Amino acid sequence: MKAPPRLVARTLAVTFVTVAIILGLVFLVLTLNVRNRVRSSETEKLLTSEKMFTALEARRQQEQLAAITTLAENPTLKAALDTYFTESSFSGLAPEQERSLRDTVTREIDKLAALTAADVLAIVDINGRIFASAGRSRERWPADERVQLPGTAPHFQGVVALPAGAFRISGASLSLADRDIGALVLGTSLDANYAQELSNLSNAGVVITVNGTVVARTVAPEVTDDLTKAGPDPGGTRMLNGEEYAIRQLFANGPARVYTLTSLDAAARTETRDAMVTLGMIAFGAIVLAALGSFWLARMLTDPIDQLVSNIAVMTAARDERPTLEPTGSSRELDALTAAFNQLMQGLTAAEAESRAAYLGAIRALAAALDARDPYTAGHSERVSALSVLIGREMRLGDSELDVLRLGALLHDIGKIGISDEVLRKVSALTAEEYEQIKRHPALGARILRQVPFLAPYLPIVELHHERPDGRGYPFGLRGDDIPLAARIVHVADAFDAVTSARAYRPARDRAEAVVELQRNAGTQFDEVSVDALLAALPSSTGIPERALQELLGRQLA
Repeated sequence: MKAPPRLVARTLAVTFVTVAIILGLVFLVLTLNVRNRVRSSETEKLLTSEKMFTALEARRQQEQLAAITTLAENPTLKAALDTYFTESSFSGLAPEQERSLRDTVTREIDKLAALTAADVLAIVDINGRIFASAGRSRERWPADERVQLPGTAPHFQGVVALPAGAFRISGASLSLADRDIGALVLGTSLDANYAQELSNLSNAGVVITVNGTVVARTVAPEVTDDLTKAGPDPGGTRMLNGEEYAIRQLFANGPARVYTLTSLDAAARTETRDAMVTLGMIAFGAIVLAALGSFWLARMLTDPIDQLVSNIAVMTAARDERPTLEPTGSSRELDALTAAFNQLMQGLTAAEAESRAAYLGAIRALAAALDARDPYTAGHSERVSALSVLIGREMRLGDSELDVLRLGALLHDIGKIGISDEVLRKVSALTAEEYEQIKRHPALGARILRQVPFLAPYLPIVELHHERPDGRGYPFGLRGDDIPLAARIVHVADAFDAVTSARAYRPARDRAEAVVELQRNAGTQFDEVSVDALLAALPSSTGIPERALQELLGRQLA
């Protein structure tokens, strides 16, 4: 017989690895080419941005100079200043009067500031102190704050640094009657807004420093940290935060420096991503060819595997113990897998059977050990187990629930192992103290079972089979449905067997009388549903004629 073919996984792997290697080489060549083009392109873009910024800033500075010259000659402002300086020079000013005149000047420059797009309009006296300020950034130019202006000529421009920030300014001198009283300053804040404006203009990152400290940026802080470490003129290309950047200094004025920078690596990634679209088309064609070539082989592989998996799933879910799965015949490996699975299932089935036999044997041995202590109770656990299963079947419980009933009932009195023979086998009436010892056996049994994890399902029966629907049972005094159904069933079966079995202190009672006793106490001492199920099952299982049982019930209840 010809052996089935080998699996084709290795062939498929070689096909796709070959395609991947080709695409990888193309990607490497493409990346190197793109990086070289990006380096030249980004450097040229920064140079263009620098030229454009220089031209725009020159025009803006000219416009500001023209504006500040006009504002410095505003007659209303000069009149307010003249009043203030005249009054303060000749007569001195009370604090309230001084504040009033200063407020008048402030109102005038507020009106003028509204006509400009600058961040601040301020008057600086001849001693270099701020006299009044207006505009969006007036709080950063507080009165009496000292300012180091870049010049004293009739017109000047530059950068000033205040504790609250740096400003690029244009200024004009102020004079009254040929007397110099200070300067009028128009300023633009070198803050995040200014940096963002420059970034939008240059389409690149912007960093502004004053005295070597970064005051505004549009790039990550890690980038600016590396940039400031590079010194005051880090032009060219540098590694910042693990990436290569092209850097240009837009302007340097006094303590201020403005840099524009762009990540060559980030730009290369963008360009590479665009180029990958083209490469993707090539890759798509290669993958389609590989997929078409491998489709037939893949179908040969997946179909028999799917069939095998489906058969295994059905077999394991149903706990099917059929000897073997049939070989697929599609490949040597799958047939070997099927054979190994069959051997595994056979081994598991045998192990389960052995474990179950040992498990049942251990439980029966425990029950027998208990019954052997008292000849009058010999076989009691087995009989209670049989009666419990009888009741459970009448109540249409499932197989798993019946298994719990059967084995739990066998163990229900296991706690009596911990009761002394003097109490357990006493032939006379028990004292109150002895009865309390007997009542300990459910808790003792539960303690024993908790030491063995696989006996956990039977704990409720062992611990609670003496609870009563009326709450007068023990050990917890549970009521009604708070008592597990299995414990209620075993309670009824236990009572029935106890009444119908001989004891050292009394003879056995008739089974029919026992049934009537259960019926009379149904709902209080015993679970009514379980008693009804026992009554329904007994005529066909105990040999008690139906008519005799009914007559006896009638007499007892009359």
